[in-house]
Amino acid sequence: MDLYLIVGNPHTRRASVVRSLTGCFNRSVRDIEPLSGKATLKLYARVGSLQETKTRPQDFVTEVAAARCQAVLCCVVPNALASAPTLYPSAQDYLDHFKAQGWRVRSIAVLGQNSGGIKAPTLRQFPQSGTAPINITAGAVRKHFGWH
Repeated sequence: MDLYLIVGNPHTRRASVVRSLTGCFNRSVRDIEPLSGKATLKLYARVGSLQETKTRPQDFVTEVAAARCQAVLCCVVPNALASAPTLYPSAQDYLDHFKAQGWRVRSIAVLGQNSGGIKAPTLRQFPQSGTAPINITAGAVRKHFGWH
C-alpha cells in the first residue's frame, strides 16, 4: 500500500485539501493520474483526520484493505487525541503502525507549522495553508505528491 499523508492541526484546511485533490466528500475510491505517466493509481481517500473521527490505526488498516486499492490518502493531527491518547495516538504513532503493516510512505504534506515530530525525506511543509487560497495550497500539495 502506498501512503500519501496529510498532517496538520485544526484550521490548517486538511479536509479542504483532500476534497480539492480527490473530489471526495468523506471517503471513497478515486483514480489519480501520476505526473510520471505511470498507470493510474486506485486511491482510497479519507477526508477527516483519523484521530478526530475516532479511528484507531488498526481499524483504518482494515478499512483500507476492504477498499482493495493500491494507495491511500488520509489525514492525521500531529498530537494524540487528548481524551483518549492510547486509542488515537500521535501522527508519528499512526505512521509507525502503517509502516509496520508494510505500507510505503510515498509523500507527506504538513499543513501549517506542526509536523508532530515526523521527519522524512518525502515530507514538505506548507506553512501558509491556513491563509493561502485553497487552490494554491492544493495545487502545491498535488505537485508534491506527483499527481496531475
